[in-house]
Amino acid sequence: MNRFGFGRRPEERLPSDPHGWLRTQLAGPDPAPTTGAIDTAGALAIVVEQQQARKSVFGEMPPSATAGGAQAGAKLPRPVGMLAAREAHDLLGCALMTPSPFRERLVWFWANHFTVANRATVTSACSGAYVREAIRPNVTGRFSDMLVAVIRHPAMLAYLNQAQSAGPESVVGLRRHRGLNENLARECLELHTVTPASGYTQADVTNFARVLTGWSIELHDEPRGFRFRPKMHEPGEIEVMGRVWPPGEEGGLALLNWLGTHPSTYRHLATKLVCHFVADDPPPDQVRRIETVLRDTRGDLGAAAEAVIELPGAWETGTKLRPPQDFLVFCLRSVGATPDKVPNLANIAGSLGQGVFQAPFPIGWPDRAADWAGPEAMVQRVDFSYGLAGREAAIDPEQLGHATLGPLLTQQTLSQIRAAGSRRDALTLLLASPEFQRR
Repeated sequence: MNRFGFGRRPEERLPSDPHGWLRTQLAGPDPAPTTGAIDTAGALAIVVEQQQARKSVFGEMPPSATAGGAQAGAKLPRPVGMLAAREAHDLLGCALMTPSPFRERLVWFWANHFTVANRATVTSACSGAYVREAIRPNVTGRFSDMLVAVIRHPAMLAYLNQAQSAGPESVVGLRRHRGLNENLARECLELHTVTPASGYTQADVTNFARVLTGWSIELHDEPRGFRFRPKMHEPGEIEVMGRVWPPGEEGGLALLNWLGTHPSTYRHLATKLVCHFVADDPPPDQVRRIETVLRDTRGDLGAAAEAVIELPGAWETGTKLRPPQDFLVFCLRSVGATPDKVPNLANIAGSLGQGVFQAPFPIGWPDRAADWAGPEAMVQRVDFSYGLAGREAAIDPEQLGHATLGPLLTQQTLSQIRAAGSRRDALTLLLASPEFQRR
């Protein structure tokens, strides 16, 4: 529960078959609730509503309201801002209540691998739908399917400024002199798939960007969402990484499917999975085991997740420091909190240094202790622990320690709890203990 999930809730029974409990979570559809959730089309309709409201006030459309417009740090007006806040709360709330925490950890892992951040209006509106539609259905499917779903999603197209990218020789490019944007192509190669270790060149990045021209967003006409625009697409065959790809949308789909099954991609994904579930410095032999499974199954992420369960290093507790969001959910699950009782979930995550959909760069949030263990960050965790301890005064800290940590609760921490001057101090010491910080 601690190593592969988000910790034990008070009402949860310990699984009699831990391996079976984890495997069961990989079967069937994602259990996250979707009642009342807004899909991408609905989110884009809200964007249009907001644009029209702005236009009626300002008389023209500000740049940050366009499909690809990004304005870092801009304060989002309602209703997009309200939707973004709700989606952030619901994502944390789902982890807080999920009966399938291992699967939810995989959702968080892949959402971070394919990071989008709320710096563009469309991305802010669609980030929750992006996780529901592009990430969740694919965490136990094939990586190439997830890759296509991610790259085509309006949240990603807006985040990396792809929606307005036009081929230099396309109809739109020749008429309007609109430029080529390489952001999505570059990040897809560098971060999402093969990495620079595969030997691609700057020419490959530029040509990949040409292949992706025309991949855009439809805001105003039905159906709202992804739209391939032939007049923005660079005509003709294009060479990328030694292979020639056909023109049209099918060329981009073929290239993405090839990248999604490339040996360098499998090595990259295996390294990240082992870093996340085993240790900051991934053991090479365990990376090779996951890489082999991905290669042999043509990128079956469910099979890779099952292989992670079998890694001996995945069961060595205490080797991974919990990032702030993980620490927040772990603490709240341990005291039995529910999302309705913690309405400021997303704000707390931000105050701890890891806001939801707020990663500063496309590489996503770091996954190593050195990036989260600074003095200020630790003080923030202690402050949060003290505040939570004050709201949970009825909890017996020693009982909570045994229920949540079991044999992982050390004698040193137990002695500190028993010697504390008050129940609140004792609970603070438990929540801020090394055992609570690490999984």
